[in-house]
Amino acid sequence: MRQVAALPYRVESDGSIRVMLITSRESQRWVVPKGNPIKGLRAHEAAAQEAFEEAGIEGIPCPTLIGQYRYTKRRKSGLTRTLDVDVFPLAVTGQAAEWPEQDERICNWFTLANAANAVDEPELKGIIASFREPPPTPGIVDRVPVIRETAGRKFPLLRWFQKLLPSEGRFFELFEAHTATLVAGADSLARMLQGGPELDAHIREIVTQEQNADDIAREVLQDVRRTYVTPFDRSAITGLIGVMDDAIDQMNQTAKAVQLFEVHEFAPQMRDMAGIIVEAARVTEEAIPLLRSLANNAGRLHTLTGRLIELEGHADEIHDQGLKALFKVSQDNPMAFVVGQEIYAHLEKITDRFEDVANEIQGLVIDHA
Repeated sequence: MRQVAALPYRVESDGSIRVMLITSRESQRWVVPKGNPIKGLRAHEAAAQEAFEEAGIEGIPCPTLIGQYRYTKRRKSGLTRTLDVDVFPLAVTGQAAEWPEQDERICNWFTLANAANAVDEPELKGIIASFREPPPTPGIVDRVPVIRETAGRKFPLLRWFQKLLPSEGRFFELFEAHTATLVAGADSLARMLQGGPELDAHIREIVTQEQNADDIAREVLQDVRRTYVTPFDRSAITGLIGVMDDAIDQMNQTAKAVQLFEVHEFAPQMRDMAGIIVEAARVTEEAIPLLRSLANNAGRLHTLTGRLIELEGHADEIHDQGLKALFKVSQDNPMAFVVGQEIYAHLEKITDRFEDVANEIQGLVIDHA
């Protein structure tokens, strides 16, 4: 038997992740919100519904699962049943004042490490622990300048490589600042595509984040012109900041299209693509700081870029499904199809740019790790 589950998460101001766990009704052990598939809802929608009923969680579900785990459920009769659970990330936007199972469970926010320790299922522990891995401790040569200098004198090749290392980390700081605009823009994009009275406010926030991102991108390009020694070659720097900036530009173009054509209701496939974009921004935000130590982080970067490529592929499938559904319902209203196609096109381009981010990062790992 198969079930669906949500992994509700939020990003703290310091960039760390918190996930919500709840207690089961019978054994009171810590679990993620989960339940059986719900007729009429897709798997990630059913997972989000379970999160609301069991924890009052409201948020943006990603339709691309992050893992599966198995557990054994014991019934009151003593019989047991093995269940396989598909887990979907759920970016939390709020918690309701009241929800159906409010008096039956305890809800609590955990760090990833504490949440992984709290749950019983080994596979679920792995899913939670790997949701965002901390970067490895730098090697001793990175930590101790005196040893690094001595090693450089003894080994000319190492001394040459050290000249490639940044003296002040300015590019890294700018890259990381740009990822913050991607995360904020993606969040506002997903909220915008949910419709409602706050739609215009979400559009304004996307515009603001796009302007902030442009300022950061210009600063990067100015530093490229001023700097002669960098950790990457110039084309790598301009390529990476370029595709990141293109991603939020397309978020802005989506918002402009919604505003221009006065769209207030959005297809489920559009919301699904937005959920993927939120997840892609989260993954990018984890990946970019790892560029500070390519050799130490090559394995994790490979995992994260693989996730970005997986998300883009799923977004393409949803895009095609959405266009097909749009065509069927718009045969008597060609303008509705044109408008919907425009929004879908921008959403697809956003996910394409995140795939480009993955490709740029993979290139850096190959060239420098």
